[in-house]
Amino acid sequence: MRALRHGLVAVVAAVVATTASAAGCSPASVGPPPAPATGTTSSTSAPSSVATSAAGDPVEVRVPAIGATSSLLPLGLNPDRTVEVPPVDEPMRAGWFTGGPAPGEPGPAVLLGHVNGGGRPGIFARLAELEPGDEVLVGRTDGSTVRFTVRRVDQVPKTEFPTDAVYGDTPGPELRLITCGGAFDDDTGSYLDNVIVYAEPS
Repeated sequence: MRALRHGLVAVVAAVVATTASAAGCSPASVGPPPAPATGTTSSTSAPSSVATSAAGDPVEVRVPAIGATSSLLPLGLNPDRTVEVPPVDEPMRAGWFTGGPAPGEPGPAVLLGHVNGGGRPGIFARLAELEPGDEVLVGRTDGSTVRFTVRRVDQVPKTEFPTDAVYGDTPGPELRLITCGGAFDDDTGSYLDNVIVYAEPS
């Protein structure tokens, strides 16, 4: 099974804050750059294209339990090979990391969203409130919907981001939703934790 496309190994996709009043995602704090797998050639830019799933790419995410609905932006890699994040001036938009599987494909699909931005709540502001059994719906370009059920919700220090658990290969389709959490550190201009939702097909 393929957990990441283009030979990329696990990428820490932490979504962090830039300032206390305009918190959002700072590319410099998305985590260590991904290393190419053995035998591949390193690139300095985001992948120009990725293979699509049989049913097409994801275009929308809905999380009814927290009233969250968003179209999905495709997110690749920045020139320094850190993971892209949705624009901080659009905090209510989530994104899909195209370097990994599409939701519904084997492996862990990863969706990223802000907890806030520009002094406004973000699309995943209430992500930590999710509980096992809650539903996450992902719409695809062919009009179909992939349904996932939350298995667990973790809050972890950014310094202990569980890369293997988030990006490691899985026998079937799974979903990860990631945002910031915990206390805000004024000295670093960043939240200290990540909130990570793990979900499986319903």
